Parts: sequence; C-alpha cells; structure tokens
Amino acid sequence: MATINSIQNDALTLKPAVREFGNVEWTLWQKVGLRIATVFFALLIIPLESEWYSKITNVSTVFDFFYVLMGYRPEFIKIDTESGKWGAASYSTLLVALAVAIVIGLLWTALVNEQKRKSYNQLYYWLSVLVRYRIAMGIIAFGFIKFYPVQMPYPALSSLNNNFGDFSGYKIYWHSVGLVPWYQVFLGVVEVLAGVLLLFRQTVFLGAFVNAVVLYNIAHANHAYDGGVHFYSALLGIFSVFLLVRYIPALYHLWYLKKAVKPNFYVPAFSVKWQQYLYRGSKYIVVFFIVIFYGYLRYDLHYNKKETKAPSTPGLANTQGFYDVSSFKLNGVEIPYNPKDSVRWHNAIFEKYSTFVYQVNKPLKVPQSNGSRQVKDVDRNYEVTGIGGGHKFYFYEADTINHRLRFYDKAAKSDARENRELSRNKKESDRKPDFVLDYSIKPEANQITLSGALSNKDSVQIVLTKIHKEYPVQIFNQ
Repeated sequence: MATINSIQNDALTLKPAVREFGNVEWTLWQKVGLRIATVFFALLIIPLESEWYSKITNVSTVFDFFYVLMGYRPEFIKIDTESGKWGAASYSTLLVALAVAIVIGLLWTALVNEQKRKSYNQLYYWLSVLVRYRIAMGIIAFGFIKFYPVQMPYPALSSLNNNFGDFSGYKIYWHSVGLVPWYQVFLGVVEVLAGVLLLFRQTVFLGAFVNAVVLYNIAHANHAYDGGVHFYSALLGIFSVFLLVRYIPALYHLWYLKKAVKPNFYVPAFSVKWQQYLYRGSKYIVVFFIVIFYGYLRYDLHYNKKETKAPSTPGLANTQGFYDVSSFKLNGVEIPYNPKDSVRWHNAIFEKYSTFVYQVNKPLKVPQSNGSRQVKDVDRNYEVTGIGGGHKFYFYEADTINHRLRFYDKAAKSDARENRELSRNKKESDRKPDFVLDYSIKPEANQITLSGALSNKDSVQIVLTKIHKEYPVQIFNQ
C-alpha cells in the first residue's frame, strides 16, 4: 500500500515537459532568412531618396517635420501607368527591395563563418525594434487623422446632389465612412491603440496581430476602391507579419499540440546604469513625441488652425442650397434648357463655406488625388476629387459692399504635385480670379442673379432659383 501511495505522489509531482523558444542555436536557413530580412527592411525603412531629406530639412513648422518623418513612403521605382498607380506594378519598390536583399543576404552568408556564428539574437532584437517603431509611427499617423476625424470629411452638399455613378470608387468608400463620424473615430482609436501596443515589448504580439488585421483591411479596401494607399498599408502589414513569425512555433505547440512552452526571447541586459537610463529615456522620449505630442499637434492643426481637407471660410450668408438655373443669357441671348447643351448651366450649389458648384453637360477631367491638406481654402480640393458628371468647383471671395464674387477654379491644380506643398507666404488674393460676377439677391423669391463676364470673356446673366430638397442624411454643416 505504501508503494502505491508513493507512486501516486510521485505522479502528482511530475511536471510536463516544457519546450523553450527563443535563445537557441539558429539553423542555417534561419540565419540566411534574417540576413535577407535585415537588408529588406532597412531598405524600406531608412529613407534613401534625397528628395525626402530635402523636404524634412526645409519644413517650416514642427508639425510638418513630424508629418514628413512619420509619413515616409519608399518609392524606388515609379511606373506611370494604370497598374503602376492602382495595380500590381505599384509594388515595384517592394520587389526591387526584395531582390536586392536576397543578393546581399546570400553574399553576406558566403562571407560568414557559420561555425562561429551560432545565432543572431541581438540583430533580430534590434531589427524587430526598428520594425516595431516604424509600424507604430505609420499607424499612429493614420489613426489620428481618423480620431479627430478629418481624413474622410462628411459629404458636401454637392456630393449629396451628385449621381452615384459619377463618383470614383475611392470617393464612394470615403463618403461611406465620412457619413458615420463616430465610426471613423472608432477606427482612429483602434489604429492609435495598435501603434501604442507595439511600443512596449510585453504587448508586441497583440499589437502586431491587431496591426496585421487592420492594415490588411486598409490595403484590401484601397485595392477595391482605388484609394491610393494600398502599397503603404500593405507594406506596414508585411512588417506586422514579420513580428508575428517568431511566435508561430510556440503558439503551434501551445494551442495545437497542447504542450507547455516557455518563451525565452533575447532582451538586452544593460549592466551599467547610464546605459539603462539611456535605453529607457530614449524609449519614453520617442513614445511621448509620436503619441502625445503628435496627437496634440494634429488637434491644434485641425481645430485651432483649421488646416483641414474641407474648406472653412464662411460663404455668402444665407445662400447655402441647391439652385435651379431658371434663366441663362449668354452675350444677351437667352439659352433655353436642354439636357444636352454643353454651354448652359443645368444647376448650381452654394455650400455653407465659400465653394460654388455648377453642372454643365461637358466632359471634364476628374482629379483622383485624395485631397491632401492645404493652408488656403482655394487649394483645398477634397470636394473636387473623384467626382464626375460635369461639375465645376470654384472657391469664391465675396465683396459684400460692391456685391461682387471673385471665382477661382478649384480643379486647376488638383493633380499637380506642387499643389500638395504648403505655401504659407502667399495670400489668396495673390492669385488672379478666373472670372468675376456681380450678384443680387431676392430673398422673397429665393433667387440669386449673377451677371458679368466668364473666363472666356462671354457675358452672362444667370438667374438661380433655390429648390428646397429633403436628404436621406443629416446635413451637418447647415
């Protein structure tokens, strides 16, 4: 009996075999893989383009410095085709980096004595740190423009009066999100939180997993709707998967084989006090600047300085609405309404802010940029981009004393690269208006009359009659 009890007690004290993962001797393929990965990620994370260094050394504000730093996107090769912008060819930079990394990685392997090099734990750790912080900066920058929310503004009145088929794919998607501001805020919270999780070693797995899911969704949506940031989001997604790779064997043993595991990944041990202070101090300084400080700069930029995608200059008072063109005289001759007419305006819209839109039956170039932020309302082109159907968009300045409107074509430079640069030293009045029209308002008749000469010198007299319309969504800017 004593023997049986002894056997039972011994069985109870037995511990299951524990598989250790982390600080073990590396296989040849693991070494080669890390060498290739090191070169690959270094090429995609460290800016190599001289243009980027020129930008970051010539910024005019602290925010612009962080904007350029956190928003860096590698572009070794730019293929100016449809596929180069939206399709497979847009991943050329990724393929070039991979090809170079494979060549250098194999040369590196040929020059190393594999018998002496047992592992690359230190290199793996610091490469992971570099990748973690790069993802964090990118996803946090993504997150804050949704958190406030400003990336996808609420649809303008002109969009609510546009045919669904006249929207580009990305505009449909952005309007769908913009219609639900709190959902956009939620996406921002998730993205900022996903970035913060990567800044701390204990939460890297959770952060990498959340980022991989979020970034896949962003890349997928941008491919589906031609959003334009599929490569950048896919790149950060690949970075996230790299961080998850080392956890896969341990998770397989734990979840599938039901065996105990012991993660024992390399962590640098600093025995000297100043090294510990430098390590921790550097970490928390970076965390402060890319999370708290950058978050404040984004808030200040959009809510105090009003540098947003949507215009903010108030328009002509009490004119917001959709207008029918009751009368259109060109050079003194009345032109009757004809849906096929390419000269006569069909309808017009005054936004609450200083944007005027009219529709004409004429093919017009549709800008496809995503409406980058601009200092001046005349350059804010988000409402212009991705919208067809013959709509012309103008910023206008109202001279309420002389009852005159100066119109500036908002699509004139929408696709030009220089339009994305901030021009803080010029006044809006430095740019000559495309045309100037006098206006008179008859409130009792809900009419506005515009008269003067268009940009082609043709004289016009246009009577606009306001039409009261009901919309299936709330108009927030009324």
